[in-house]
Amino acid sequence: MSAIGFLHPVLALIIWTLLIWILMYARRIPAMQKAKIAPDTAKSPDGAWKSQLPQNVQAAAHNYNHLMEQPTIFYALMFYFYLTEQTGRWVFYLGCAYVVLRVLHSLVQVSSGAVMLRFGIFTLSTLCLIGMIVMALI
Repeated sequence: MSAIGFLHPVLALIIWTLLIWILMYARRIPAMQKAKIAPDTAKSPDGAWKSQLPQNVQAAAHNYNHLMEQPTIFYALMFYFYLTEQTGRWVFYLGCAYVVLRVLHSLVQVSSGAVMLRFGIFTLSTLCLIGMIVMALI
């Protein structure tokens, strides 16, 4: 496998994150306009204005935030493997599985929001990261 091909899951997750960013604003801006929330009143991310937005609008923003959290470990691991020339197939497969699971997590969160399903998917994605870490250590 080429070293550049190894990093394709990183690019895929970055693209997915930006798509969720678009969805967040595609939902948030019209909802804020409908609720007559002035942008200046939305200075605090945890302000009272958020309670005026429907759950599906908030879900997209929450998911975008989630994509800024744990995936940073994924990005760091992938570049660690790349820089140390440990670009084996199993690391790549775990990286691809991680991305697929994060996309599924997003789809559940921005649609049904089923908490236990999301938790299961999140757990599986975390196990992918743990597997990658174990591979880095052996």
